Amino acid sequence: MNAYDFDLFVIGGGSGGVRASRIAAGYGAKVAVAEEYRLGGTCVIRGCVPKKLLMYASQFGMALEDSKGFGWQVPQASHEWESLIRAKDAEVDRLEHVYEGLLGSAGVKVIKGKATIVGPHEVCVNEMSFTADHILVASGSKPEMPRIPGAELMVTSNDILAMEHAPKRIAIVGGGYIACEFAGIFKGLGSRVWMVHRGRRLLRGFDEEVREHIGSELAANDIQMRLASTVVAVGRKQDAYQLYLESGEILEVDLVMAATGRRPNTDGLGLERVGVQVDARGAVPVDGYSRTSCDHLYAVGDVTNRLNLTPVAIQEGHAFADTVFGNKPRRTDHDGVPFAVFSQPQVAAVGLTEEEARERHGAVRVYSSGFGPMRATLSGRNERVLVKLIAQAATDRIVGAHVVAADAAEIIQGIAIALKAGATKADFDATLGVHPSVAEEFVTLKKARYSTRQES
Repeated sequence: MNAYDFDLFVIGGGSGGVRASRIAAGYGAKVAVAEEYRLGGTCVIRGCVPKKLLMYASQFGMALEDSKGFGWQVPQASHEWESLIRAKDAEVDRLEHVYEGLLGSAGVKVIKGKATIVGPHEVCVNEMSFTADHILVASGSKPEMPRIPGAELMVTSNDILAMEHAPKRIAIVGGGYIACEFAGIFKGLGSRVWMVHRGRRLLRGFDEEVREHIGSELAANDIQMRLASTVVAVGRKQDAYQLYLESGEILEVDLVMAATGRRPNTDGLGLERVGVQVDARGAVPVDGYSRTSCDHLYAVGDVTNRLNLTPVAIQEGHAFADTVFGNKPRRTDHDGVPFAVFSQPQVAAVGLTEEEARERHGAVRVYSSGFGPMRATLSGRNERVLVKLIAQAATDRIVGAHVVAADAAEIIQGIAIALKAGATKADFDATLGVHPSVAEEFVTLKKARYSTRQES
């Protein structure tokens, strides 16, 4: 007779937790998943999926403008935010039911409510206690608010996706993924947009040339940039909000969005009861097999703050289940993972930045090209594409690829396969391009500049 209620108890019904649950159940484990909000997690309910649907909606406005250069006579168009949100909600509901069905067909028990860890093998949900041989924390992350006066007046991406009306004027505080993506969404839907960021460039951690390029592109799209600017307070003035900047400037808008980062969702989880100490960001430290310092307690996904991407969480969850229940120990490979920012234009990359490549390999050869895309020749839009490859000088192997362009995410997936396979610059040169396309630039880059490690 099993000494525990379950072989595996998963805290969090997002991408990583659901994958781990299904795979573990497939190996014969008795599994339960506790989810306090909705199955699907950040990606399906409040992140990747709804956000990209809004991005698609915003692109139609730009396409209508551009179509005039191609001979289309377009009457004045208007957008109905409420219809978009209803359609988005219907799709999110559908996907949530898909997740429910997947877990149900796998025989996984779903428990609605917030789970807290009581002991090494015990979890409490809705004042009910459950025991499990193994516990997996997959509770994800949550938006982080800036610590300034009036911060309670700001909204986050969670709130945006449930709004009844779109703002005519919006200030977005932050310079990361979410800030860039929502700036493009609201600009495309007709809002006047300000981006306020304390750094001199957007997308910290990305290639420096890419950071410079995307900032210029967003500004060219009439997004009002306030870089190297610090927000000191948010206030309310009748029906408007006022954003006070350290420079003395005051921005008056209809909505202020905080997009200043996300934190691992570990508050009130009870990790301290089993001796697991989170780091300064609130993340759960784990080893290569997603194991914590407490035996039988594991963690995957954003809550570990390793590489916060949905496909990574899914892989981590799958690897955990293979290791613990499938007798097939394996680690998740966090190298060579492609990623994209669904800004407008999109930013996508795989491998190392130029700066990282210099630090790791010393001498590297850098190939980059900036040009106007073919579409802009008739649309008249002030638009520039950036394509960049980084090769290790000693071996000719490509160690980084970057692109800023429409549909950059679709392009980088194929490039990622080449990098994973160890392709060299000679391999790229020997490949014919698809003409005319942006992607062909990756196989026609010829002129290189050498970049070497800067000695301190």
